[in-house]
Amino acid sequence: MALKTDAVGKSWPSFEYEIGREKIREYCHVMGIDNPVHFDAAAAEAAGFRNIVAPPMFVVVYSAGAMGPVLFDPEVEMNFAAMVHGGQEFQWGEPVCSGDLITTTPSCREIYEKDGKGFYVFETRSVNQDGAEVVHATWTNIVRGV
Repeated sequence: MALKTDAVGKSWPSFEYEIGREKIREYCHVMGIDNPVHFDAAAAEAAGFRNIVAPPMFVVVYSAGAMGPVLFDPEVEMNFAAMVHGGQEFQWGEPVCSGDLITTTPSCREIYEKDGKGFYVFETRSVNQDGAEVVHATWTNIVRGV
């Protein structure tokens, strides 16, 4: 069965997420992160940040709202029952701090078949309220048995 590639090159609407200090703290507690820069504004400012700073992998929190519609788009036609996580790559920019408004825009870079598997490669670009890029991410999902 040939993979449907209609979504290659497609972009989806941007998603905005306001970064809250309690959400950063909750994330850090769950992940076992105890660096004071994620809990205390004075410690964060002493370390050179504008405010309580989010850990880098907090990207999955503020990008989720952008990626959800992508994965369920009928043009992508991804079989979730056979999907596994393939990989992630991140190019970090400006640190994300409490109070930032992050806008994430997703797009589809590639959909291709290799060795009986479908590879779905998406990109997101997230910027803060000043337009500074905070992360450029590549998300790869693999569907077995295509």
